[in-house]
Amino acid sequence: MTNGATSPVTVATLKVEHSPLLSPTSSQSVTETVNGFHRFVIQGYSLAKGMGIGKHIVSDNFTVGGYRWAIYFYPDGKNPEDSSTYVSVFIALASEGTDVRALFELTLMDQSGKGKHKVHSHFDRSLESGPYTLKYRGSMWGYKRFFRRALLETSDYLKDDCLIINCTVGVVVSAIDCSRLHSIQVPVSDIGAHFGMLLENMEGSDITFDVAGEKFRSHKLVLAARSPVFRTEIFDGVDEQKKEMVITDLEPRVFKRHSFGRCGEC
Repeated sequence: MTNGATSPVTVATLKVEHSPLLSPTSSQSVTETVNGFHRFVIQGYSLAKGMGIGKHIVSDNFTVGGYRWAIYFYPDGKNPEDSSTYVSVFIALASEGTDVRALFELTLMDQSGKGKHKVHSHFDRSLESGPYTLKYRGSMWGYKRFFRRALLETSDYLKDDCLIINCTVGVVVSAIDCSRLHSIQVPVSDIGAHFGMLLENMEGSDITFDVAGEKFRSHKLVLAARSPVFRTEIFDGVDEQKKEMVITDLEPRVFKRHSFGRCGEC
C-alpha cells in the first residue's frame, strides 16, 4: 500500500445449489406367525405303557409354515431320572431346517365334557426370551414332566384307554410389506359419463346421423369400437370419408336409445 492508495479487494461468493428433494420412500417389516393345528389320538394307552423309558409313540408328520412337524409321546417318560413317574410330550422338527423359530401349544384334552383341558402354551403371553428356536432336524420342544402318570390314569383325560393331544405350531416369519403404505385406491370407472359429455357437447364429432330429419352428431372411432354394426358401416363401406349417414327405418328417440345408448355415447 503506497501513497494512501487502497488495493482492490475481491470478494468471492460461494453459491450453494441444492439438489431437488427425492420423493420419500418407506417400508414396513412385518413379523407374524403362520399357524397350523394337528390332533394326535393315542388309542390303547395301557398297551403302550411299559414300553420303556425314552421309548416313544410318534404322530404322523404335519406341515406348518413350510416345515414338517411331529408329536412324540413317551408313556414311560423321556427322563431316566424320573423312573416312569411322568409321561413326556414333545414337538419335533421333522424336516430339514436351521434356526426355525416357532411358538407351540400342547393341549391334553379333557374327555368328560367339562372343558378342563391341560394346556401348555406360548401363545397369548409374553415370552422373555422370544419364540423357541429349533436348531436342526430332530430338535424338540416339550415337557419331560408333562403329566404325572398315576394321576393321568385316574383322570378324565384318559377315556376308553384313549388320550387326545392337540398341538398348535406357529412358525415365525418376517417380510417387508410396502403395499399397506403405498396402496393406490383405483377409482370407479366414469368412462360412461365422459362419453355422455362428449356426445352432449359434440366436441370433435366427425359424423352425423340423419334420422327422420333429426340430426345426431357423433364420433366414428367410439361408435366403431363399441359396435361391429357401426364399424362395418363406417369403415368397411365404399366411402370411408362420409360425414353423414341417413337412417330411414327408425324413429329418432328409438335410434338414440338403442344405438348411442348401447355404444356408451349417451
